[in-house]
Formats: sequence, C-alpha cells, structure tokens
Amino acid sequence: MSLTTATAPPAAPGPKGRRSRQARRSRLEPPNRWAGLLTIGWLIVVAVPLLVMISWSLQSRDAYLAEGPLAPPRAITAENLVTVFDSGFLQFFLNTAVVTVACVGLTLMVAVPAAYAIVRSPSRIVAAGFRGFLLGLAIPAQATIIPIYLMIARMGLYDTLGAIILPTTAFSLPLAVLVLASALRDVPREQYEAMTLDGASSWRMMFSLVVPMSLGSVITVGIYTALTAWNGFIFPLILTQSEDQRVLTLGLWSFQSEFGVNVPGLMTAVLLSALPVFVAYLFARRWLIAGLAGVGGK
Repeated sequence: MSLTTATAPPAAPGPKGRRSRQARRSRLEPPNRWAGLLTIGWLIVVAVPLLVMISWSLQSRDAYLAEGPLAPPRAITAENLVTVFDSGFLQFFLNTAVVTVACVGLTLMVAVPAAYAIVRSPSRIVAAGFRGFLLGLAIPAQATIIPIYLMIARMGLYDTLGAIILPTTAFSLPLAVLVLASALRDVPREQYEAMTLDGASSWRMMFSLVVPMSLGSVITVGIYTALTAWNGFIFPLILTQSEDQRVLTLGLWSFQSEFGVNVPGLMTAVLLSALPVFVAYLFARRWLIAGLAGVGGK
C-alpha cells in the first residue's frame, strides 16, 4: 500500500479573491498626491477657458462690452446664435463636412491596400515605398505650400474643395500607413496560409481577414484623419478664396472686422464648430488612444 497521496493543485482565485487582493494592495500603497495635484491643475487649465467661452457665448455683445470679459452673464440670450447662422455658418459647416468625409474615404482607400502590400509583399520596391511614406512624417505642410499651390493651380482645382481634400489626404497618409502596417503585422501568419489553401485571392484576404481583424486601427485612422481635416487651416487659407468654398476654420474670420471683434459671436461659432469633434472623440476615444499607442490591432 502506497503511503504517498496526491496533492491537489491550488484552486485558481475567483473574482472575489482578486478584488480583495486589489483592495488590500490599494490600502497598503500610499496615494500618489503629486499625480492628483497635477491632474487637478490640468483639469483647471482645460475647464476654465471652456467655461469662459460658454459664459461669453450666452451674453449679448453689448452686455459683454459693458460688464467686462470676466463678468458672468446676467441675462441669457440667443442673439449670438442668430448672428452665427446669419454669417453663413451652415454653408461653412457643409463644406467642412464634405472635406472631412472625402479625406477619410480617400485615406482609407489608399492606406489599407498600401499597408497590406507592405506587410505581405517581399518586394524591395514596396519596402522603399514604405520608407517613402515614413519620410512624409518629417515634412511639415508649411514647407511644401508653394509647390502644392502651383500643382493645384495647374490642375485647375484652385478655389475648390478638391484643393483642400487632396493635400490634406496626402499629409494624412504617412501616419495612417504606419498605424495600419503595425496592426496588420499582428494578424497570425496561419490565418493567411489557411485562406491561401482555400484559394482566396489577395482582395478577398484583405477584406475578409485583414480589415475585420484590424478594425480598431482602421477606426483610429479614420478618426485621426477626420480631426485633421475638420481643423485644417493652412490649406483652406492658401488654396481657396471665395466665400462659397470657405470652411469653418476660415469662417471664424467673419467675426473680425477692421474696428473690432465680436467676441460673443466668435465664441458661439467656436463652440458650435467644435461640438461634432467633441462628440466623435467622446464615442471613439478608446479606439483612438489604443491605435495611437500601437495596440489597436491586438
């Protein structure tokens, strides 16, 4: 008769055990007061200007000039909303939306196949193309504005929305290709081999395997491109002239005249133009941060 007895392996801790250990560890570790103070300081830096902008947008221009910039509004008025919409805000908003949607669509149409070719192709030409995309990260848009102006003028696109869409898309591609190529390298090689044995073409692998498995990075690239196009300033300023082609960032200039600035009207227009960006960031913040941190495809 054997005297040895089998020893059962220790049971895995359940969720209640993990929570109790985390609570015990949090009681033992001292609170990071410096981090808390810095967080409160940063919150004040961000919140105070936003509250001031809201306060200015709720009072009339006469009350703003009479009471001063730091006085809270005594009477809330919709006068600034009327002024903003009378200045052509809806046309500026529509132009900005067209530019943003077109830039996002073109960027994804070019960046996804380019990243797929970079990851899957052993060609040196494709590798050289990837290095060319990365070189675009080091070139500022201001340094290329004169060549871009000449190309747009010779293409007959000056003072059109296409003059804004093409260079904005071109400067969004380097980061988009870099993020997507990093995400596509995380797709297991066995998945590619299995679809190859099933006779799948490259296009089918890209749309049936690569895009679904790297959807987080695709969304991140779309959000980043949309933010860049929505807040673009230099290309609309240089490459458009007429009021019909004006976007929101240039439309804010209409509140500035030779003799002064309509501050309440300008703050109302700024808040309305930033509202879609804030909503998009609020709903897609997790994808944006994860993708820019390089883990969006995992």
